Formats: sequence, structure tokens, C-alpha cells
Amino acid sequence: MNSRLSTLSIKRAGLSSLLILFGALCSAFLATTIGSVATAKPDPLTSSLANLTKTTAPLIEKPMPQTKFANNAAIIPFEIDISDAAIADLQRRLAATRMPDQIASTTWEYGTDSTYLSELIAYWQNDFDWKKQEAELNQFDQFKTEIDGLELHFIHQLSENPNAIPLMIVHGWPGSVAEFSKIIGPLTDPVAHGGDIADSYHVIAPSLPGFGFSEKPNEPGYNPEKFAHILAGLMQRLGYQQYAIAGGDWGAIINRNLANTFPERLLGLHSNMVLAGPPADIEQRDDVSEAEDSLRTARTAYMQNEVGYQQIQRTKPQSLGYGLNDSPAGLAAWIVEKFHGWSDMPQGADGDLDNYFTKDELLTNISIYWFTETITSSTRIYYESSKTPAIKPIEYIDVPTGVAVYPAEIYITPRSWVAAAYDLRHYSLMEEGGHFAALEQPVSYVNELNTFFRLLR
Repeated sequence: MNSRLSTLSIKRAGLSSLLILFGALCSAFLATTIGSVATAKPDPLTSSLANLTKTTAPLIEKPMPQTKFANNAAIIPFEIDISDAAIADLQRRLAATRMPDQIASTTWEYGTDSTYLSELIAYWQNDFDWKKQEAELNQFDQFKTEIDGLELHFIHQLSENPNAIPLMIVHGWPGSVAEFSKIIGPLTDPVAHGGDIADSYHVIAPSLPGFGFSEKPNEPGYNPEKFAHILAGLMQRLGYQQYAIAGGDWGAIINRNLANTFPERLLGLHSNMVLAGPPADIEQRDDVSEAEDSLRTARTAYMQNEVGYQQIQRTKPQSLGYGLNDSPAGLAAWIVEKFHGWSDMPQGADGDLDNYFTKDELLTNISIYWFTETITSSTRIYYESSKTPAIKPIEYIDVPTGVAVYPAEIYITPRSWVAAAYDLRHYSLMEEGGHFAALEQPVSYVNELNTFFRLLR
């Protein structure tokens, strides 16, 4: 990776100018997702989570404070079962797809490439077997329960190892619990996958409210902080007084809020999209390696042209939703562009998405949005994040924190910046991979989780 990064190296003065420009283009994302936060000394960009202990901690036995949404609603087993009528309706709509024109000799420059999308739609209609994918997802133990008046769906896969760590993994947008299908087995049963039984976890993977098989909120205010309360309520309902958390994208942002509000509950935090701004201390701010500097600069420059979706989803998600909820081709184009643009692959004509994700993997995720009609409700998280004031401002996160920085992540934070904002125990610059790490690089992602949590066992 060093040779690739060194070609992109620039002076930090240039980086500062580029960051200013990037900030103007995606300030909404940074302002609403990172929020009003503090590093070791208050800083306008820092994000994080909070902690119970700095040493290996067993599950504690004293009562934990109650969450805002604590109740005794039943936990009901759940299986995905999409009706034949819904599948037939999808087939009818796919057959009636009307493709737009595309300028000759272009691929992904203007957005989703029509050649690739045509292939994907044809596969969705003729070769994709939803019932097969449904059966594979149903191999995981799934449940529903009511939190905050909403029906919440979640996978709860237990390990046979009594010393397993409870680990809640939280997805983001445009993801779903299907993102974790490759890692749940290695995490819950590492021996069956060539690993060490000591690296065992009880995995909890919720579908966020308004995403997938969870109920859609019907009132405003469901920002990441409220989601964090809901997920803390879920873990309390399941009887976990202490647990670990991991995730990227909105999952990382929600987990930061969870830790900020319920620090005593957490054993540790792992993030593959950690957010933190430049520290107030100049020396610490400038303590950035050439590799980190080059990578951050490259991704900052690249993301200048990648933030239009944020502006739409944080301002007019309802208008967008009509087209995406009505047209499977439109939905696929909107989602697959993010998998293409945020994965560690050559962009434009040189990159082939099929070399990084199978069409079955992509379409399983897209089909979840389609069949549950949650594309509009899922995009509202951007709107609610920008409109709903925080109850508890984010502070320095004293939770033991592990970070895996994948080179094609949409936001790169240097080690020294993270250390100023979190109780940083582990930080890795990964050789390859992007935003959807658990799906694109499941082996390295699991290895990173294990490396970090071994420090806390």
C-alpha cells in the first residue's frame, strides 16, 4: 500500500486547503454525523463513544441504569418470508424497466453505468433466486421485539462458548443485516472456520428502525442519538449488562452516541469508519504519518464528487422516495452506485464490480430494501440528523477503542486525531478494502475485531 499512497502525498498546507473545500461540499454530513463534540480539548469535529473499564471486564452483576425505552415486551422468533405475490410484482416491474440514455464512451462518470445496470436488472429478473437468499438469511436466529413503540428486528446468534463476548454489530445506509452474513459464522463459531475458540462472540445484529425488517418510525426525531437509546434498550431486553459494539457508516455514528450516553455498559468499541477532527493541540494535530496524510488527502479529493446524495437525503428524502420506492431499477441504480464508488476498486471503465461483490450479494441487500419498502424511511436518518438537536453533546470517549482504516473508506481519520478523541487501544491502516468492509473484506475484518478484543478479554 505504501507505493500507492506515496504517489498521492502532498504538503499539509495543501491538505488544509483541500479539507476546507471538502468541508464546504459535505459540511452537512460532518456537522450532523460528527455533531458537536470534544477531543482531549474541545474540538468542532470529534466523534466517539464511552467506557466502563480500561481492563478486561467480565459481565458485571450490579444493576445497570435503565434505558429510556426499557420495557418487558415479548421477544418473538422471526423468519423472513416474502410472498409469491410480492416476488411476482417485482418481476413485472423489472420487465417494464425503461432505461435512460447515456453519453457514448462514458461509464460511471455521471452516475451508475447503464451497461452494468442492465446486466444487474437482467440477472435480478432471470437468475436471482430470492427464496434461496431468504433461506440463507433464515439460517441465522432472528427475532422481533418492541422498543419505543416500534417493532425491532434483529439477529441474535449465540456462541456455544460460555466465555463469548456479546457483540452488537450495527449497519448503516445503504446497508442491512445482510452485510454481516459472511462474518456471523466466524464470530460465533471460530473453530469451524479455522480460528481459535477464545475469539468467540454472541452476535446481535439489529435492523435499524426504518430499515429492512424493522418497523418504520411514523414521527420525526429519529436521529442517531435516539437510535442509540433504542439499541441500548434492546441489549437490556436481551439481558446483556455489558457488551461490545462495532460497525461502520451510521452504525459507527450510532455506536458513538450509545457510548456517550451509556458508557458504563460497554466493554469496548470497534469502528471501521471512525470520525474525529483535528485536535486543539497543534503538535498532536500535525502528528500524522505520510501514509495517513496521503490516504486522507486522496479520499478527501475523491469524495468531493460523492456527496450529492447526502444533500438530497438530508433535505428532501420524501421526493426521492417516490421514484426509488416505485422502480426497482431506480432503487438498484441508487444503491449500487455507492457499492461501486465506496469500494476499493478502480473507478470508471477499469473497475468491474463483479470482482468485489457477487450480484447475489448486491441484490440480496437491494431486495431487502425493495420488499420491505424502507428506502424512504431509511434515508430519513440524514434529515433527522440535521434537524433534531442533540440531548447529550458528544464528549471525549473513554471506552477502549479499536480502529480499522480501510483505504477506500469515505472519511479517513489519522491515528493522532483518534487518540485525542477516544481511548485508543488499536489502530490499523488496512492494505485493501472499502466502506462495506464486512462484506468486501470479511477475513481481514474479523481478524481486526479479534486482534482488538483480545486486548480486552
